Amino acid sequence: MSNEVDYFEIGTRDAEGSRSFYRDLFGWEIASEPSESGYRMVNGDQGGLWDTSSTGGAAWAIFYVHVDDVAETVQRAESLGAEVAIPVTSGGGIEFAHLNDPQGNRFGVWRPTS
Repeated sequence: MSNEVDYFEIGTRDAEGSRSFYRDLFGWEIASEPSESGYRMVNGDQGGLWDTSSTGGAAWAIFYVHVDDVAETVQRAESLGAEVAIPVTSGGGIEFAHLNDPQGNRFGVWRPTS
């Protein structure tokens, strides 16, 4: 499943407001209780809603590309002009990073670790 878009994420300063908005707009099932890191799953495992109010309050809506090697993909992206927004991070059975493409569009790369 390498190099396929298969996940999305919304970062928000207002998790409850965003949860209500997307639930009411699209009928998405968004977990009512967040994880310890402020994360809520969307429609099972299709996406996530991340409360960023305690980590700087960034807001974004991004897609994730499933890759075989996150660090190598980040390195390759940087060589093509991308900038790292969130460095390679591991936790919860996954490894991921956020990048900004040369035009400033944010996207993510990820892979399961278990």
